[in-house]
Amino acid sequence: MIINFLRKLFIKDYNNVNNPKVREKHGLLATSVGIITNLLLFIAKIIIGVITMTFSIITDAINNLSDMTSCILSLVGFKLASKPADKKHPFGHQRIEYITALIVSLVIIILAVIMGYTSVMKIINKEATKLDTYVVFIILGLSILLKLWQSFFYKKMSKLINSVALKANSQDSLNDCISTSAILLITIVLYVWGDKIPYSYLIDPIVGIALSVFIIITGIKLVIETCSPLIGSSLDETYLKPILEDIKSYKGVYGVHDVMGHSYGPTTMFMSLHVEVDHKVDVLESHELIDNIENEIGKKYGIHLTIHMDPIVIDSPIISKLRTYLESILKEYSKVNISFHDLRVVEGKGHTNVIFDIAIPFESGIDDNDIVKYLSNRIKEYNNKYNSVIKIDRI
Repeated sequence: MIINFLRKLFIKDYNNVNNPKVREKHGLLATSVGIITNLLLFIAKIIIGVITMTFSIITDAINNLSDMTSCILSLVGFKLASKPADKKHPFGHQRIEYITALIVSLVIIILAVIMGYTSVMKIINKEATKLDTYVVFIILGLSILLKLWQSFFYKKMSKLINSVALKANSQDSLNDCISTSAILLITIVLYVWGDKIPYSYLIDPIVGIALSVFIIITGIKLVIETCSPLIGSSLDETYLKPILEDIKSYKGVYGVHDVMGHSYGPTTMFMSLHVEVDHKVDVLESHELIDNIENEIGKKYGIHLTIHMDPIVIDSPIISKLRTYLESILKEYSKVNISFHDLRVVEGKGHTNVIFDIAIPFESGIDDNDIVKYLSNRIKEYNNKYNSVIKIDRI
């Protein structure tokens, strides 16, 4: 309810989230809310932490400061990422969002290491924790509730605009709820039984160390998550499936393969693929079909689509029987789903070339040479005049 109220209040045409400008405003709204809430939490916790010399609370306050810093960097990232394409950056600037998220992750790790070191020094110096106010419990309790709302807020906004940065912020806020809950529990224990527990001065810095490790692990996970789209990750199956189903629904399309996607940001996707058409259909008619698919599918899903036209023989008895045979021997070879495409039979004087591509999943563990040898031998058994020409595609 609050989220929709804020969207209506600050974002014009707020439901049109595929519009880059509307998406940018969602990002700016989310990061601005994050900056304000994290600043309030940092001020409250750092005051209480310094007064009581509770390093676990100070660590948590520093974590809120790093969260605020991450929001500031994300805000700058959203602003820069919205810049249009130019001569030096023809694919746009949306990957800046990933770069800012990576910087934030590294800042989180550095701050966690510093606070872990400080907690260790407190153990060495045997510094005791002083708790003499209920304000600590109130601040930590409110902090948990606010962080829980913040996590939900980020998660909702990340889904609306498909933002990796906001998704990471949502998980980070949820982690903060867990860490602050642990601090609150330890604080209550020290307040009630602190004088009765041997070596009670160790409890607070140990929790501080544990939280530092927890934050470091979170930071490393964020580094991995933000590096993935920069390196180049595979297309999400749930994203890809409806696109391919729509393309296959066109009359005159007999198959789709060699699908490749290149993401240059959450709303900038370049995709190329091959579409199989009947070789007997006039090439101009098939070309028109491909043009229509590129334009219509590209607009529907907001992608820059390039399609290669593959004419195939669909009414040859020889190829039909060979296709059925290939399907059966591939099933015999492995339970892994291995597909093939671009099957052609080119007759010669001395031998006949059977040419096709096979698509093998990366995680299958299948050796390229083994499967090529297996298929070549089995095809030779099918017809000793057949010479196999096989290309491997990894999917």
